[in-house]
Amino acid sequence: MNTQPIVTGASASILRIEVGGQRWILRLESSLRDEIRDPRRAYACMRAAAEAGLAPSMLYDDPEAGVAIMAFVESRPLDTYPGGPEALARALGSLAARLQVTELFPPVADYPSLLGGLLDRLQATGLYRGLLGPHRDAFDRLRAAYPWNASGLVSSHNDSHPGNILFDGDRLWLIDWETAFRNDPAVDLALMTMYRAGTPDLQEALLTAWRGRPSDSVLRARVFLMRQFVRLFHGCATGLYVLERKPDFAETDMTAPSPAEFSAAFREGRLTSNSFEAQRIGARVALRSFLEGVRSPAFDEAAAILRTG
Repeated sequence: MNTQPIVTGASASILRIEVGGQRWILRLESSLRDEIRDPRRAYACMRAAAEAGLAPSMLYDDPEAGVAIMAFVESRPLDTYPGGPEALARALGSLAARLQVTELFPPVADYPSLLGGLLDRLQATGLYRGLLGPHRDAFDRLRAAYPWNASGLVSSHNDSHPGNILFDGDRLWLIDWETAFRNDPAVDLALMTMYRAGTPDLQEALLTAWRGRPSDSVLRARVFLMRQFVRLFHGCATGLYVLERKPDFAETDMTAPSPAEFSAAFREGRLTSNSFEAQRIGARVALRSFLEGVRSPAFDEAAAILRTG
């Protein structure tokens, strides 16, 4: 048996294994468990997604041991998707729609409450001591503005950024179901439009493919506000991961590059994926983007639409 490490982090180690000429992915969970990291829930979601043809097929899973084996997918860059960015946006919208009609995933605490708990945990640490007051105020404002509907929750991946979307040359797959659970349908839409459909035209292509008809101002407002939730989630989750790597580390300010500047640092080789420096800067980038989003005129416009819509 040949093995090749792919990712090793706080949550899991991912290895590519080859047995008898067949390639598989071996996922070994860390011992860390919290309100997010629960292999029993994650593996149940992953298996349901695999059965629905959304995730690579699963060969074996043992949630108590934190071990899963799934089919290996040879991936190509998303930028090579046939038809270009608009076709990719439509494919992502269709992927989200298919996911949301699968067997309903297990629940956790509602997303705003979950985020509030993560922010509480982060504030209680020494990482950003005394620096998160504005973020708490912004979160309270966002939570009040978003019309949460507990009866409308769907199966959700909740971390559908490009690193968790594979293109095999023919179709898209979703991987890494660690944060999957029952959630608001706008969560995956927010993530997909934020990362892979940044212009209004591409966002409309994605939302139309998801909905089966053109979007409207209410849907666009919900997705915009949900982007602020997911930015806060990533900022809190990454900040807590920074502390897992260096428990005594502390930041002295919240200065951060823009998302575009952060991406450029990777392209130019000034940052490397999964490095400590990339994680600490990434946490601040997400927290900055969250704060700017809630403070923007677009937030007020979206909140007003949802109050009257």
